[in-house]
Amino acid sequence: MPRVTRGFKARRRRNRVLKLAKGYRGGRHKLFRTAKEAVDRALAYAYRDRRTKKRDFRRLWITRINAAANNNDTSYSQFMGGLRKAGVELDRKVLANMAILDPNAFSEVVKIAAKANA
Repeated sequence: MPRVTRGFKARRRRNRVLKLAKGYRGGRHKLFRTAKEAVDRALAYAYRDRRTKKRDFRRLWITRINAAANNNDTSYSQFMGGLRKAGVELDRKVLANMAILDPNAFSEVVKIAAKANA
């Protein structure tokens, strides 16, 4: 039975992995076996963290809104409940940006939420 070296296909597979490992330090960008391990791990982390990023940003927005709401003498939960009752459909990202960039407008939104709560 003839010996098969799997030249083209194997080389293409190895080159694909080494291309993904470009910029890694040491043998992790030169040696196929260690590069493959590093790339597999990196791809797994990237997949996981694309989902984690959404959670992290939501937590950040909530923290910022809470701080700004506390500066306006209300709690986060009362503020968000008032917005819901008032029918204001601003998402947390927009509210957090407003709290940082335009505190006066945020204060107006807090007044709207407080009026709906009363």
